[in-house]
Amino acid sequence: MWEFMIPMFLFAVMGAVGMSFSPLGRALARRIAGDRGESGESAALAEVDALREEMLALRGEVGEMHERLDFAERLLAKAREQGKIGPGGQ
Repeated sequence: MWEFMIPMFLFAVMGAVGMSFSPLGRALARRIAGDRGESGESAALAEVDALREEMLALRGEVGEMHERLDFAERLLAKAREQGKIGPGGQ
């Protein structure tokens, strides 16, 4: 009888160890410990807030680039009017 129990015990232990390193095992361990993490709705709201902040930062960067482009266009137009830059297109 022990000849049958020892391999079964080793198989069960190896399966439990393998399971503990899998994502399913880690999720099960967190669930048993009572850590439910963020709920789906609060995680979605946090992601929306992060995206909103990133979008506002990008809007600021685009605004700065637009101002720089306008400045460069004014400089080129002024230089062209003074004859420092040729008409181009050839």
